[in-house]
Parts: sequence; C-alpha cells; structure tokens
Amino acid sequence: MKIVANNNSTHLDSYRAKVVASTASGFGLENMDVMFLSFALSSIIAEFGLSGTQAGMISTITNIGMLIGGIFFGILADRVGRIKTFTYTIFIFAIATGAMFFAHNLTLVYICRFFAGIGGGGEYGIGMTVLAESFSKKKLGRVSSWVGMAGQGGAIIAALLATLVIPTLGWHALFLFGILPVVITFFIRHHLKESDTFIKSSKEKHGSVKELFATPKIAHQTIALMVMAIVQIAGYFGLMNWLPTIMQKQLNLTVASSTWMIATILGMCAGMLTFGWILDTLGPRLAFGIFLVCSTIGVYVLTLPTNMISLIIVGAIVGYFSNGMFAGYGAVVSRLYPTEIRATANNVIMNTGRCIGGFSSLAIGWILDNYNILTVMMFISTLYVISFIVMMTISNLKAENYKQA
Repeated sequence: MKIVANNNSTHLDSYRAKVVASTASGFGLENMDVMFLSFALSSIIAEFGLSGTQAGMISTITNIGMLIGGIFFGILADRVGRIKTFTYTIFIFAIATGAMFFAHNLTLVYICRFFAGIGGGGEYGIGMTVLAESFSKKKLGRVSSWVGMAGQGGAIIAALLATLVIPTLGWHALFLFGILPVVITFFIRHHLKESDTFIKSSKEKHGSVKELFATPKIAHQTIALMVMAIVQIAGYFGLMNWLPTIMQKQLNLTVASSTWMIATILGMCAGMLTFGWILDTLGPRLAFGIFLVCSTIGVYVLTLPTNMISLIIVGAIVGYFSNGMFAGYGAVVSRLYPTEIRATANNVIMNTGRCIGGFSSLAIGWILDNYNILTVMMFISTLYVISFIVMMTISNLKAENYKQA
C-alpha cells in the first residue's frame, strides 16, 4: 500500500518526522555549501591572484545559477513531483560542490559554482513545498522555522570545518565535504512519498512562471513578495559579510568576526522560533511588521557597542530580528499559492531575492568607499522600511484573508 502524507494532521508522527529531517538536512547542508565559499574566498583569491571584480563574480555566478535552477526545478516539481525533483537538486549541488576539489583555475571555479547554484536554487522552495503539503496550515510557520534553524546550523558546521580543514589540507579539501548531502537523496527516495494534495492535483493543468502574474492582484502579490525577499537576503548578506569588519575597523574594536558571527547565528535561530510562533498565532502582517520595524531600528543599535561583550550581545539581538523572518517566507508563499504552482512560486520568489539581494555586499562596499558607516546603516534600514511598506500592500497577508488561504 502506498504511504502518503495527510496534511490535515498536526501530529508529528514518524512520517512527518522524516519529512522534517529530510528538508532540514537538505537545507542545512545547502547553506553549509554556500558558507564554504565565504570561508574559502580569501584562499581562492590568493591562489589565483584574483581582482576584487573576479572574486565578486564567483558569488554573482552562483546567484544567477540559483535563479535559473529555482525556476527550472520549481516548474519540474509542480509537474512531475516534489520528492523526485528534490533529490535531483540535492544531488546536483552536492556533486558540484565536491567538484571544487578539482577546480585549479578560475574558469572551473565559475562552472562549479554555477551548477552548485542551480542545484541549491531548486532545493529550498521544493523543500518548503513538501513541508506545506505534509503539515496542517496551523503549524506551518513553526515547522518552517525548524528548517530555517537547520540552515544556520549548516553555517556553524561550515565555520568549524573551515577552521580545521583549510589550514591543514587547503581550501580544495574543504569542498569535498559538500558531497555529504548525496546520502540524503537515498534516504528521501526510500522514505518520502508524494502528498495527498499533490496526487489529487496531478490531473489538473499545472502552471508555469506566467501563472504567478496571471491577474493584476496576483502579479502585485508576487512582485511584493519578491521585494521582501530581496530585502531579506540583502540584510542577511550585509550583516554576515560586512558588519563585523565595519565594527572592527570603524569603531576600533578587537573582536574576532567568527565570535560575532556565531552569536549572530544563535540570535537568528531564536528569532526564527519566535517568528514561526507569531506567524501561526497572530498572522503574517503582525509577525513581519514587528520584525521589520525592530530590524530598522536594530541596525543603528550596532553603532553602540564599545567592547567585545556588548558587540556580541547586540549582534545576537540584531540577528534575532533581521533573519528571524527568513523561514516564514516559505510558509507564507506555500499558503498563498495553489498546489499547481506552489513549488514554482517558492523557488522563483526566494531565488529572485537571492540573486538580486546578494548584490548588497557590492553596494555596501561602494558606500564605504565613498561615504561612511552612518550611510551604510541608513541604506540597510531604508531597505527594511521599504519591505514594511510593501508588505502592508499585500491584501492576502491580512489575518482574515490569510486564514482562508
């Protein structure tokens, strides 16, 4: 007898535990892969003698791959099935990451990162779709937050591996650990099945990207969510890539960036748990509203620390609000779009955010070259204000509309 998930249940039975474990592991290891590049970038620059532009193109090419992979695999998942396509995405980004071991010139690095982006871009949205079709709507925000926390766990694992591997074996060896997610594909294929929701909809005509813009109201909703996703990713990259350096150089602090990063990641995890509960209990407008307003103010709080302890505390608080919202996007998109285009919507919206929002690192670097730290803070806080205003225009995020979605 074929086992399928009944998404009307709120009970975390054996099957749903496997769903959470699979999606969390996939997302955590994908984020580990992304962070490998951050930790290895200085070594890659030194080995190949790269300019700033050449080095920046590595991340840019990865982000472009994510957008392409997100669109392609989102459509594929809506047409042929979530589980099968989910394993394809994990396999591709794992093999492409491991192939970095053999990348002994810049061209091969670009090729490997492009394919890693294609696989990683497809993984997130499909994983969130699998969760949405396996759990009750009343529990989706909290379940999504568990998966989001796994992503931060992947970042911590990447930091630990980089510390141990790069000094002894070199940056090439670090990327060999990216093959680990391949193991997950075998588990997923043997233990997860398509949901009742997808099976029932398989006879319907499945949509495409154009369905995300089918009517003016849906088009507005899609574009608004894209803007919010862009701000979310831009804020994350700004925090993780630039602010530790800004704090040390501009405020003359002697704080190890890894210490600041770990504190910020722990704050992000706590924020995700809280956000998931607020989302399920009080609705998305209030949840996003609280976190966006606090993120706007929190950026300026980062100018207050004068020593290591105060910076770590402030970093955790800012991380709590700035990235606590991240996992909520998958839950919201899964609620607002029908089964026929759910995976496509998740992947297109979030990977547009990744592709465009990832350029915030370049924007902040340019601002620092031409202006000052206060201008950087104003830039990031303005982005959060824009996200708040845009969020308020999405009528389906009203509590009464969201409950009916």
